[in-house]
Amino acid sequence: MTNDKQKQGSKIETAKAHDLAGLVDYSEGSTISRILYKSEKGSVTLFSFDEGQSLSEHTAPFDAMVQGIEGNIELTIGGEKVNVKPGQVVIMPANVPHGVYANERFKMLLTMIRDIQKE
Repeated sequence: MTNDKQKQGSKIETAKAHDLAGLVDYSEGSTISRILYKSEKGSVTLFSFDEGQSLSEHTAPFDAMVQGIEGNIELTIGGEKVNVKPGQVVIMPANVPHGVYANERFKMLLTMIRDIQKE
């Protein structure tokens, strides 16, 4: 299966309530991402994964928090498997290899915050 990463729309309108799951659609055989917020201090990105899609193992220079919205996903963090369901959160520590595999269609919110003190 392909692992296409596409951006859907742009940052969300401020001072307005939004249906989080509705801000990104599923696409057959693809992974979709939409940046909801981005600054020098961090970013918030909404993802949808079709069943079987993945993000290969990589590292980030700062901690990241994954929040499950729909479906079930398997994270691999430092070689350990972590299943994430809707309503659950997981912190992925900085500089530790991690990857994502969608056991089924899945939506997640990824929040990355740069630690300005360490830079």
